Amino acid sequence: MKKLFAIFLIVNSLYAQTQTNPYEVSSYMEEGFKAPNTNYLGEAWLNPLLRTNASTPFNITKATFKANSTLNWHKHTDSQILIVVSGVGYYQEKGNPAILIKEGDVIKCKAQTEHWHASSKGQDVTYLAIYKGETEWTEVLTREAYDQVAEQFHKTEK
Repeated sequence: MKKLFAIFLIVNSLYAQTQTNPYEVSSYMEEGFKAPNTNYLGEAWLNPLLRTNASTPFNITKATFKANSTLNWHKHTDSQILIVVSGVGYYQEKGNPAILIKEGDVIKCKAQTEHWHASSKGQDVTYLAIYKGETEWTEVLTREAYDQVAEQFHKTEK
């Protein structure tokens, strides 16, 4: 009985040690939370992976926009990088034509550049947004303006 009890104590203490994790670990795979519908049309999910703090000078957010969803026009006080990890979407900077973005694309947006990004009409898009500083929302992207861009890429977004 003493041997059985000793084995139980050893196994239990080993199990307790394996459960203690000194690292900050979060999941990239989690969908996150549904974003409040204030600066976009449609449906968006956000997973804030990293937040600016004393040791990390930038944010990383995984954003998923369901098909037919778009952000409004906005700009950032610092540059922003978008890494498209799945799906198809659109990206446009003020004064330039919209482009189709897809899995594997990396978009670099300079500080104070007014832009918008969105899912395509028929597919979700998921990207990692890397940024710091503040976001300023500048104007509403109307459904009509979004639909014009979507029509432009209708045949090529597959």
